[in-house]
Amino acid sequence: MRRTATALALALALAGCEADLGANSAQTEAGAGGGRGKVDARVTKNTDGDTLRLSGIGRVRLIGVDTPEVYGGVECYGREASAFTERVLPSGTRVRYRLGVEPRDRYGRALAYVWLRDGRFFNLMLVDRGYAQVLTIPPNVDYADRFRDAQRRARQEERGLWSPATCAG
Repeated sequence: MRRTATALALALALAGCEADLGANSAQTEAGAGGGRGKVDARVTKNTDGDTLRLSGIGRVRLIGVDTPEVYGGVECYGREASAFTERVLPSGTRVRYRLGVEPRDRYGRALAYVWLRDGRFFNLMLVDRGYAQVLTIPPNVDYADRFRDAQRRARQEERGLWSPATCAG
């Protein structure tokens, strides 16, 4: 009983530390197709805000989102988007992913939707927090409506790259 209470207290404390990462129902696995067809993996490297490497599959481009660039000409808010991805998905982080209908892009990268182990939908988090814009490329359109709704809210609430102070000047 004492161990259970200690474990519960620790879990609650850790949940409080993650509060700014937004575990609301709109961003969870339950609200994003449940556990259908997902594969477990570990993050092995972050390239930028919307590109990473996962164990067992290699280079991955996140479906439905486009973060500002940090290579070949740094774009406004690119460093912030990359830092967010690194903070939420550092190397070694366990995730679940599902490939798109079209599983690879023209550069050979796997095209995937990625969820954190606690069920949060990472692609959606990027848009919801204002780190990414929606990028819908058929046939990979499973969550396009949710991404558009999240972008609309982020713009209305002036989050991230939608903030008037972002990249002003």
